[in-house]
Amino acid sequence: MGTSANKRVTRPVYVGSVKVGGDAAVVVQSMTSTDTRDAKATIDQIGRLTDAGCEIARVAVPDAEAAAQLSVIKRAVSVPLIADIHFDHRLALAAIEQGVDGVRINPGNLGRQKIREVVKAAMGAGIVIRVGVNAGSLEKSLLAKYGGPTAEALVESALGGIALLEDLGFRAIKVSLKSSDVSTMIAAYRGLAEKSDYPLHLGVTEAGTLVNAAIKSSIALGILLSEGIGDTIRVSVTGDPVVEIGVAYGILRALGIRDVGPDIISCPTCGRCEIDLCALVEEVERRLAGMKAPLKIALMGCVVNGPGEAAEADVGIAGGKGMGLLFRRGKVIGKVREGQFVEALLEEIDQMTASGTSNALPVSSPGKGQPSA
Repeated sequence: MGTSANKRVTRPVYVGSVKVGGDAAVVVQSMTSTDTRDAKATIDQIGRLTDAGCEIARVAVPDAEAAAQLSVIKRAVSVPLIADIHFDHRLALAAIEQGVDGVRINPGNLGRQKIREVVKAAMGAGIVIRVGVNAGSLEKSLLAKYGGPTAEALVESALGGIALLEDLGFRAIKVSLKSSDVSTMIAAYRGLAEKSDYPLHLGVTEAGTLVNAAIKSSIALGILLSEGIGDTIRVSVTGDPVVEIGVAYGILRALGIRDVGPDIISCPTCGRCEIDLCALVEEVERRLAGMKAPLKIALMGCVVNGPGEAAEADVGIAGGKGMGLLFRRGKVIGKVREGQFVEALLEEIDQMTASGTSNALPVSSPGKGQPSA
């Protein structure tokens, strides 16, 4: 994994064993969509997130019943666990007692005395607090002052929360400034980055379903990360959060910040395409889910130009009707029957791994992803 050469230097914190900020690589995280009161469903989803490469998992804690399940969930998962708390500081205290690795709160919505209790508990447990400012839940005084949830209002809210924690002697802080508006989100993070050196959690909230979320997140996170701003990211997608992970790593990989996972390139198809390329791509993506070592894989729908167009790929298939070509770095190494495209490709990746010609991890068996490295 790599880091951006112009990455903003922040003070590091540890979420469990995962370092965020400082010289650490940008960390990928997500949030479960399950009912946290259903520990089994939540554990299962975190397992799938971990298999896909998620490095920190966050769960909603809406009530005491949910908080009571956190220790069960924590013991069963292999990634750090964050409790997401709104308004009720008692839920934060309960979550800390249950052994979570961090809590996400909005100090402006809790009040100084209640924050004091949370800080004392967090200090005793040695965990991190995320100051989570959200455009949808800003303090009324700031909304009135700025005429709405502007970038300046978000920054002032975050600085107020930071100051409150610092006054109580707490420094294990990371910060987020979430907005569903891309321009507001970018401006807010830029503004805070000029005024604070705490690590920043990037994300566009309420980004929508996969396509819209990928577009908004790629623009917002891509711009900020290219400027060296951002220490951990979450791509918010309505629906199954597992799909967020591939988008997040895709953004980091495209920017050259983390060389992680398979970079699958495929042609858009044309009249020469005689195979179901979409199904082929989907199957390869599924079988390689969670592979974190870098490998460029080309899946082309034309045997005429496929190998040449994907010459820079480590390995690939150029498919034709009934038959295709298996190639490595532009050189054809064999012919493959159409029904064997996926297996031949995965076998070649395994051979490259075994021979040391690639840093790729072993590929998955059908229906399973690889555990996070």
